[in-house]
Amino acid sequence: MKVKVISILEDNYMYLVIEEQSKQAIAVDPAVPHRLLEIVKREGLFLIAVLTTHYHWDHARGNEALVNEVPGLKVYGADDRIKGLTDKVTDSQELKFNSINVKCLFTPCHTSGDMCYYVWEDECTDAPAVFTGDTLFIGGCGRFLEGTAEQMHHNLTKVIASLPQETKVFCGHENTIKNLKFALLVEPENEKVKEMLSWARARDDDDKPTVPSTLQEEFDYNPFLRLSREKAVQKFTGKMEPVEVMRVLRKEMDKFKKPKERLPPQAMLALQWGLLMSSQDRLSPVI
Repeated sequence: MKVKVISILEDNYMYLVIEEQSKQAIAVDPAVPHRLLEIVKREGLFLIAVLTTHYHWDHARGNEALVNEVPGLKVYGADDRIKGLTDKVTDSQELKFNSINVKCLFTPCHTSGDMCYYVWEDECTDAPAVFTGDTLFIGGCGRFLEGTAEQMHHNLTKVIASLPQETKVFCGHENTIKNLKFALLVEPENEKVKEMLSWARARDDDDKPTVPSTLQEEFDYNPFLRLSREKAVQKFTGKMEPVEVMRVLRKEMDKFKKPKERLPPQAMLALQWGLLMSSQDRLSPVI
């Protein structure tokens, strides 16, 4: 099983899960259908299904076009608001596509119909994967747009956390640097956060994705998975009860603005010189 990461829109990801022997492929949140079909054609794949994590346009808007273009295509999801939905799924339902298995994990909160997808391949020693949409991010979690702190606490600490620790996490957006800056605010002494933030900045400089992480890594630096076992997270929120820690943590994250990166001194001098020259040009009399 191979997972192809495809960057789209401003910071979204869509994915292709590929069974390499048969060349059959499953798309996850294909919001830019023409680009997906170009990749499918170029790589000689056969698109057989779409897994939709939730109904928001930046995850589901490509479904209808794909259904029209690909005869017999199945679109799976848990919310009737999902465009192009052909097969509604429920919690713990399992799907099978040749050797690829999918378990549906109902995780309502970001929207009331959010579904994550746990994916593994028969007789394969590679780590399994979970596609979390806007529920779990690298270093963070999604906003509670249609749900509660109780629901997100259950989603992260009971549902997703129950998966094998080596599970690879493929989320819906590239917002790792902002998330880790907030994580550093919450736990300023956490060396894992510092290491991960430095790595994420380097990836960003090279225009490379930070997905996937693993669940084990998320437990090391994601404050939303460290609610009850990390005193620094409790101290930051002023709460002890895990759901209340989750509630306050998300409210603080909602208010958090990513600190601006400081430019190197040479760049600052160049910028100041450029502004000075620009100002002089504007003030120069016309002769």
